Amino acid sequence: MATPLVLHPDRLFPVDPGVRAIARRLYEAVATLPIVSPHGHTDPAWFADDAPFADPTALLITPDHYVFRMLYSQGVRLEDLGIGGAPVDSRAAWHIFARHYPLFRGTPSRLWLDWVFSEVFGLAVRLEPDTADLYYDRIAERLAEPAFHPRALFDRFNIAALATTESPLDPLAHHAKIRASGWPGRVITTFRPDPVVDPDYEGFTANLARLSEMTGEDCLSYPGYLAALRQRRAAFIAAGATASDHGHPTAATAVLTPQEAEALFAEVTGATPPAPERAELFRAHMLTVMADMSRDDRLVMQIHPGSFRNHNSALFARFGRDKGADIPTRTDFVGALRPLLDRHGNDPAQTIILFTLDETTYARELAPLAGHYPALRLGPAWWFHDSPDGMRRFRRQMTETAGFYNLVGFNDDTRAFLSIPARHDVARRIDCGFLAELVAEHQIDEGEAAELALALTSTLVTSAYRL
Repeated sequence: MATPLVLHPDRLFPVDPGVRAIARRLYEAVATLPIVSPHGHTDPAWFADDAPFADPTALLITPDHYVFRMLYSQGVRLEDLGIGGAPVDSRAAWHIFARHYPLFRGTPSRLWLDWVFSEVFGLAVRLEPDTADLYYDRIAERLAEPAFHPRALFDRFNIAALATTESPLDPLAHHAKIRASGWPGRVITTFRPDPVVDPDYEGFTANLARLSEMTGEDCLSYPGYLAALRQRRAAFIAAGATASDHGHPTAATAVLTPQEAEALFAEVTGATPPAPERAELFRAHMLTVMADMSRDDRLVMQIHPGSFRNHNSALFARFGRDKGADIPTRTDFVGALRPLLDRHGNDPAQTIILFTLDETTYARELAPLAGHYPALRLGPAWWFHDSPDGMRRFRRQMTETAGFYNLVGFNDDTRAFLSIPARHDVARRIDCGFLAELVAEHQIDEGEAAELALALTSTLVTSAYRL
């Protein structure tokens, strides 16, 4: 007999009955508020074309590196899941997933997936080998219905705004098609310049050649390169962008003279690959240049440093980027950001949002920095840490020094479209539980907690991202 799938109404709330009751009241006031998703990696083609999703595997497994990295860690071949473009039997891949579903016990993926199975597809039994076909058939049937097309789900999820993330080399045709369609859903882009500002990015010089073709600027000359970046930023703003995003290996920043910058640019675009320290200096310089441009065009600047990208060399060679092999690293912010903050940190009209994968920096570096510099805000617990305990650690270590109002609320930062409401629901539950503890400890009263719950759900994010 299949095991029932039950989402407990008090899941993730504090255990103490009195505190749980407060959390429940706070949550009820924000549970159904519209979702604002200011940073993520969903495919804009979904909303431009509004075509049915292909099948359960292509929707829920293939694009979600949280899912397939866990399966890979237990010996599942990525090829057998349809990763890398090889032909695959979608139902067979789903059966592999079902057999390995116990691997996700205690992980946020389990919370998100169970929510999707129950709330989106109406499944009432747990995913197990014996229910794999039931799941596959039910989901496949639903995906063929108009109510499960991307735009209909966007509306059903009550999404007020959703930002995707594109390279400067993206022509933004999907975003243009969305705008021309007359559909009122707000899907905007985000400017992610990594492929043309990181000399270690694969195909860097070829990317600059493509940027030249797109903009009509000579991107192998430093002035032409900067002009092309400004041109593309303007195109992104015209497509609705309110933010840029920078995924550098470190948070290093630097301020160079024009002569130093031009010489370094010639070095990193030369025939000989630059030395690692020179590539790092160029990235550091360009992070400051991007902040200069943000001052002028008002794009909110997000910095996502501290990931050792593509750590598994063999996997990268076989499958390319974003295949679950990115690993957090130690990250310095206090020293690394000082050149940029000397230049922009005291400007209250500028917004620079910091994220980290290094939790040791929460109380020691990030909270004190954001608690001082007017331009700085702190992004939420990110990537490996957007779990219930990860969110709690973030709140406990950041709040006392940075306060609540130097934060930017929650963003889901996901490729997995159907998990977006589940992720926001988890964040709202954790925030309400944390606020309920402050009420129970008489640090704030329940009215203040209700104001903060609204801020963490809605007003902080819309203000920070200028949405």
